[in-house]
Amino acid sequence: MNVTHPRPRTARTARTARTARTARTARSARTTRTAALAAALAAVLLAGTACSSKADGGSTDDAAADGIKAGPGVSDKTITLGALTDLTGPYATLGKSIVQAQQMWADETNAAGGICGREVEIVVKDHGYDVQKAVTAYADISPDVVALPQVIGSPVVAALLDDIERDHMLTFPQAWAASLLGHDAVQVLGTTYDLDMIAAVDFLTRTKKIAKGDTIGHVYFEGDYGANALEGSEWAAEQAGMKVAGQKIKATDTDLTAQVSALSKAGVKAILISAGPAQTASLAGLAAARGLKVPIVSSAPGYAPQLLKTPAAAALEAMVHVVSAAPAVSSDLPGVKKMVASYKKAYPGEPVDSGVLSGYNAAQLMGADLKKACEGGSLTRQAVVKAHRSQKNADTGLGTPQNFTYVTAPASRSTYVLKPDAKAVGGLVGVEEAHKAPGVDAYLAGRG
Repeated sequence: MNVTHPRPRTARTARTARTARTARTARSARTTRTAALAAALAAVLLAGTACSSKADGGSTDDAAADGIKAGPGVSDKTITLGALTDLTGPYATLGKSIVQAQQMWADETNAAGGICGREVEIVVKDHGYDVQKAVTAYADISPDVVALPQVIGSPVVAALLDDIERDHMLTFPQAWAASLLGHDAVQVLGTTYDLDMIAAVDFLTRTKKIAKGDTIGHVYFEGDYGANALEGSEWAAEQAGMKVAGQKIKATDTDLTAQVSALSKAGVKAILISAGPAQTASLAGLAAARGLKVPIVSSAPGYAPQLLKTPAAAALEAMVHVVSAAPAVSSDLPGVKKMVASYKKAYPGEPVDSGVLSGYNAAQLMGADLKKACEGGSLTRQAVVKAHRSQKNADTGLGTPQNFTYVTAPASRSTYVLKPDAKAVGGLVGVEEAHKAPGVDAYLAGRG
């Protein structure tokens, strides 16, 4: 608005001006009241013809032909899910396995009649572990999907948290940072990175690979993944009377020569790694070559069976263990064996790795949530989140049961210990069955 400042006036002109202003003010007030009344009437009429809005994440009171309330991603014939994955970045092998496993689940589900009388479709977007690409991809697919059974990368999920919560979009990250807890629509499946590292230190201590007074090396990615893992290792080391020599790296660092040299100089007796498969292979191969033959324990995302076809294979089999909330795909669990057989038939020649198990498990859990929401008469996003949060003992037969009723707590506190084996399906075999490491409850209580 342009404002013109008046020149000084005489008393008469001032009185005249005041009279004019009073008249204008009265007319303005009448105009404002009339406009307000018109707006109110319009709002009432609008409310009578449209009883819902998609501004709150797609909630709607409109029912489909079968009486089921629906929102974004749900029609009379289909339920559309979304996947924000990494098919070209550091977790490309993991992303491919998860995508294929979840598509296999969708195909099986549709062959059995679908969910709530609807076929399931999955829209896949590759972000290449690039946060900005992921944000763009979310904006692209979010209006048309009801939930996300796969989002790879802690930094990616962290960047999307506000949007996910605003949209009430049930999301299963393929990321396990504790910073992702506390959000009603975001479910970290299994354990978090800090609990895995507490389990790793416990394993090394129990098996007498390290002792009080020792130094443990920890190579970790920058960001939430590595930071959360380091919290766990430092807490566990302090409880055991040890110390941690940390080495922070970037996702693009694939030559760990400098880190191995630093850890060797620090006299570490064991090394933890919270990074990707390429970094685990580099660490193990270089450590073995330089005579630093100490036990190495990796988080689950840091291992892939394809590593056993690299020059680092011998070092990996000799030195590395993996802590994971999921069992090895070579497990004798009936559910796992059935999944492996189905995957080999659906994708002959493709490796059956931990991503297959992780992706299939997440898809089955999402399917259970959708079925429960349907039973309640609504497939809106809010109804799907509510159905999920009511699951107290969710068990797909692919590992340990999970409790989704506590928003701020990990869904599980138990971890398996696995070991690379080139002869095994998935390149891993079980060493220890799932169990809760001593101190986990105390650690979580201390975090509040």
